[in-house]
Amino acid sequence: MKSFRNISLAFAFLLCLSFTVLHHGWADYDQTKPQDFKTTIEESIYENPHVLAKVKYKKEMYTVFLAPTSRMTDRGLTADMIKKGASVRLVAYPHKTEKGEMRAERIFVDGKKFELR
Repeated sequence: MKSFRNISLAFAFLLCLSFTVLHHGWADYDQTKPQDFKTTIEESIYENPHVLAKVKYKKEMYTVFLAPTSRMTDRGLTADMIKKGASVRLVAYPHKTEKGEMRAERIFVDGKKFELR
């Protein structure tokens, strides 16, 4: 019985460790380099685990991770507001190692600010 408990604890530890390593958290983004820019949504995916937007920044395409859908809707930011062609202003942090990826801190749509963290 003690052996089963040790195996269960080891499995739980490894599961937690793998989630921490594989989940992209704020630590993966350089918060010392905020990018504040206006752009147009080229594509958006409004589904969990995070809403994604494809945008142009400095003539290059970027994937911007927004918030989970529940947080977006709780704060009044619907899928229609960030659909293709929508003009937005983003404040986002670049990924430390992945070129073309950012995580948004906030988004402005029609002059209204939405905090995403």
